[in-house]
Parts: sequence; structure tokens; C-alpha cells
Amino acid sequence: MPTNKDFKRVVRGRMQKTGESYTAARAQLLRGERTAKSNTIATLAPAAPADFATLAGMTDEKVKKATGCNWQRWVYALDAVEAHTWPHPKIAKYIRETYKTPSWWTQTVTVGYERIKGLRVRGQQRDGTFQAQRSKTLRAPAATVYSAFENARTRRRWLGREEFTIRSRTKNKRMVLVSPDAVVVEVLFAAKDPAKALVSIELRKLASQADVVRWKTFWTERLEALATLLAPVRATA
Repeated sequence: MPTNKDFKRVVRGRMQKTGESYTAARAQLLRGERTAKSNTIATLAPAAPADFATLAGMTDEKVKKATGCNWQRWVYALDAVEAHTWPHPKIAKYIRETYKTPSWWTQTVTVGYERIKGLRVRGQQRDGTFQAQRSKTLRAPAATVYSAFENARTRRRWLGREEFTIRSRTKNKRMVLVSPDAVVVEVLFAAKDPAKALVSIELRKLASQADVVRWKTFWTERLEALATLLAPVRATA
């Protein structure tokens, strides 16, 4: 997390860029953090600090509890190195290596920062495409559920006319499907007990938020159809 030591590093970075004394550089950075209206790098955020948590999709309380800093402090620290000009992997690497954040929180802070800076909206990736998730617990063995995805004839019974190509598969564990319009569907299968399995679906390469709604609705309905199809398996288990 950003600490006093980290702040001093930021001050020294400003000194190198502007030629200011340590005192002058520190004063300018502190003024920018307090008011968000100065001419320092910290003013690059397009939204007011009060909106940061909403844009990031995570409350100040949660991110501060996990990382030691709220969103305003994170934006200030990342703006100080112009992280908004970096690609996603570079921002994540900088946060992880500089502030020693756990892997999950590294991604949370990175994505939250990108949303605050207007680099992406909820569900959107840095390449402009969107992602969505769906999951459902089915009362059938994981191997049976996997087979319902793998077998083309069975798949048509619950998936309908929407045709997918299997790109890759790991038996009873993972499958990647691709739709005719290039939407990538990653399916994970996890046994919850011998007669119950969790199916987790991640949709990638969606073109718009409207596509997110359409595909989430589609998979909600199709997983319900799959549950109905596998109902006899439950009855004979």
C-alpha cells in the first residue's frame, strides 16, 4: 500500500521532472491530493473523488481494509506516475511490485483505477470488448454435465440452434467454445459432491453492453434448460 516512504518517492519523482525543491514539490502534491484542482498529475482523474468508489465497483471501506488506502489515495498514487497511460499488465505489475498487494487485490485496484480514469466501464476490457459471467449448480455428476457440453447431439437438445465450435477441452474440467460471431465462452466444471456440479461460464469478446445483457440472458435460460434435461439423472442417482 502507498506509505510515507512511497510518498517521498513520488515527491522525488516530481523534483526530477520540475526542478522544484523537495519542499515545493511536496507542497504541490499535497495540495493536489486535498483539492483535486491543482495543476499536478493527480488532477487527471475525470471524476470527483466522491464518485470513485461507484465507478470502481468497490467501496472505499473494503479497498482500504484490504490495501490500507481508499480510492482517492490510490488514484493519487497512480496518477503520480501517469499510470493511466500504461497498458493493463504494466499497471498491475507496478501495483504488485511497488505496494506488495495480494494477487486478487492487485487486479481489483488496477481495474478500479482504469474505471475511475474512464479507460473502461463495468464489464469492459481495455481492448474495448466486454466480459460477462454466469454460473449454476446442477444436480448431476460433473462428468455427466461435461458430456452434455461435449456431445454435439446432446448439446443441441438444451443449447438450441445457437451453434458453437469447441476450441479446446480438458475432460470433465474445462472447455472453450466459440460462437459464429467470435464470442469466446470458457466453461469450468467443478464437482461439489458425487451427484452435484458447478458450471461457471465466462463470456469474452462481447462487442457492447447490449451484448452482455443478451448473452447473460441466453446462458441463464440455457443452463435452466440443461438442468431440466439432466433432471432424470438426479431421479436415478
